Amino acid sequence: MINVAVKAARNAGSIINRAALDVEAVRISQKQVNDFVTEVDQAAEASIIETLLAAYPGHGIWAEESGREHGAKDSEFVWIIDPLDGTSNFIHGFPVYCVSIALAVKGKIEQGVIYDPSRNDLFTATKGRGAYLNDRRLRVSKRVRLEECLISNGFPFRPGNDFNTHLKMMGDMMQRTSGLRRSGSAALDLAYVAAGYSDGFFEPGLQPWDVAAGALMVTEAGGLVGNFSGDADFLEQEECMAGTPRIYGQMVGILGKYSKFASAGEKATVRQAAQTPDAGAETTPDATTNSAVATPDAPATDAPF
Repeated sequence: MINVAVKAARNAGSIINRAALDVEAVRISQKQVNDFVTEVDQAAEASIIETLLAAYPGHGIWAEESGREHGAKDSEFVWIIDPLDGTSNFIHGFPVYCVSIALAVKGKIEQGVIYDPSRNDLFTATKGRGAYLNDRRLRVSKRVRLEECLISNGFPFRPGNDFNTHLKMMGDMMQRTSGLRRSGSAALDLAYVAAGYSDGFFEPGLQPWDVAAGALMVTEAGGLVGNFSGDADFLEQEECMAGTPRIYGQMVGILGKYSKFASAGEKATVRQAAQTPDAGAETTPDATTNSAVATPDAPATDAPF
């Protein structure tokens, strides 16, 4: 199954690479403000679905652009597809985007492929068998102090999103890390955590096709994935946080209060802080104060999938 997924991802990557040669000619539609879809997204998705269903006609499909329109409706095997994660990057010629394909079996992610066509980087993972980049086994980084870590992040970009709260989240994290990075592709952000290029990741508002394959990469590389409160059952909760076991625990200590599953008291504190942007700016707790929630020796098997 992983080989079929790799074939599908590479075929889609070829479509994307050809279009990237003349991105100005690509037709673009707007699903909503700051949310775009191109003919390349649609062509790549159609190619992926065709490849997968040719091999497994009885499997289900859950894709970003076409939803559950294709494939079997009652299968225990469901392919979760993002044909072009980082569409805004692509249409601007910014070469950070990828194809993401995952296979869920009875609701659990068991196969994952992330393909970066601009770099020809192929990330793969199979549950229980590890994560790989171009046949090299991946492990998350060994850093244990949050202040030494590079954390990737995605922030809201549509009208109606809660910008003030997210600015608070970023501010809390910035003060305790070596730096934040925003690539514009959540799937690649997660793959980079698995590869040890960054030490953690967090973003609200994500959909299952954004994170399914990348989450498996992280757990198979020895990391942890969940929502902001640390709950491993996060796939459809529109909150994603990932990191090395020690860093993950420290991130929960910082971001847990921003989770939609936080206590009422924590939510009230966050709302009040968001209404007063400068509140708390004077205080900069040491990152080690959050280490009490860390799980330094948590094995990869405690991860969600």
